[in-house]
Amino acid sequence: MTETQPPMRVAIIPVTPLQQNCSLIWCTRTMRGALVDPGGDLDRLKLALARAGVTLEKILVTHGHLDHCGMAGELAREMGVPIEGPQEEDRFWIAQLDEDGPRWNMEAHSFEPDRWLADGDRVTVGDLELEVYHCPGHTPGHVVFYHAPSRFAIVGDVLFRGSIGRTDFPRGDLHQLIAAITGKLWPLGDDVTFVPGHGPVSTFGDERRTNPYVGDEALA
Repeated sequence: MTETQPPMRVAIIPVTPLQQNCSLIWCTRTMRGALVDPGGDLDRLKLALARAGVTLEKILVTHGHLDHCGMAGELAREMGVPIEGPQEEDRFWIAQLDEDGPRWNMEAHSFEPDRWLADGDRVTVGDLELEVYHCPGHTPGHVVFYHAPSRFAIVGDVLFRGSIGRTDFPRGDLHQLIAAITGKLWPLGDDVTFVPGHGPVSTFGDERRTNPYVGDEALA
């Protein structure tokens, strides 16, 4: 009896001193993959690709903060792959990466994505297709990637286990963030597992039950 392979596999590789969750996702049929939010530690990311036997097809970016995309441009250049995301309202964050790096004692470089994303777009990785949701509030151009067949989302710094993204950065907006979480993420279903930008994975259902910021009881 052979075990059926899921269409997608995921490996989480924490990077940078801020321990940002870079996700390696790949199509099990084609063994082609994407790195989502490669903020740094490129040697570690390349090792993860080699160990998984995955060919990097593209880089996906949820938003323009340096721990999420500070080294995305360098990796894209080295590997010869395109960058897709975030939404273009985060252009100003990406444009200042060269200045933000020294402030955080991290290496970061500005870049231009090959494709800015918008709400309702779709991105492909091998034979996989992921839906794009524009979820502003933490940053104005933040996007979330969702693979419906796997009931799985990569949400960046929109939502965490027991918390939500900061909104005290330039052009952050708490009301926008709460509206994005409750209006775009919750309808996807309680059984959706998500990888946040930092910390452990959770499900939308667990957060609706227990999150002190956006749980059903907190917003009642």
